[in-house]
Amino acid sequence: MRYTSTTTTADGITERDFDHDGVPGVLWTPPGEITGLVLSAHGGGQHRRAPGITARARHCATAGLAVVTLDAPGHGDRPRTPDHDRYATEIRARMSAGRDAGAVVAEYNALQTSRAVPEWRSVLDTLTGTLDVGDRIGFWGVSLGSAVGIPLVAAEPRVSAAVFGLVGATDALAHAAASITVPVRFLLQWHDRLIPRDAGLALFDAFASPRKSLHANPGGHGDVPAHEHDSAVRFLAG
Repeated sequence: MRYTSTTTTADGITERDFDHDGVPGVLWTPPGEITGLVLSAHGGGQHRRAPGITARARHCATAGLAVVTLDAPGHGDRPRTPDHDRYATEIRARMSAGRDAGAVVAEYNALQTSRAVPEWRSVLDTLTGTLDVGDRIGFWGVSLGSAVGIPLVAAEPRVSAAVFGLVGATDALAHAAASITVPVRFLLQWHDRLIPRDAGLALFDAFASPRKSLHANPGGHGDVPAHEHDSAVRFLAG
């Protein structure tokens, strides 16, 4: 991991941009003691410093948590691939025509997952070797972030709690969810045009965790209310 810039904000939060084997990322650390680490994955079409991702990271840092974000394959400063452009065009076309885009989204998410999960695990190896974060490691990602995060958390025993949502059940995601037993919060938007409600509910049902909670709110895919973000920080901070 090669750090490329370091900035400390007025409230003492330190932001470090880095490159890890060609994957751009940002590490936020709190002004005081680090009480845990959050792996924060962005949604489709976003990037590691999207406004919502930055706000999430700063909110966690004020609670004592370090946060790491990565550009997903084909996002941010990473090169776009023909596959990425093809799926993005098809998803937009289906939504514009009022057609169901769920199957195309699932195919695209599966492709992203195969590339992104090894990258996240490699970054986690490095950070746990250089930061004292104890045993509190959380994951927070919705939409594409959940499509990557569910297989990641299923494969990664170091993660102790997770916030998922805005994604529906596929055979692969349901299979991965069935092996997740850590505490889970799942966000679902009741009027989501991108993810059918029944698919989201089916995925929530698939999690094996005895401590899982469903957080359903009115509105579309991007309308998760602010109070859910606030309570998710408290959940991950323990």
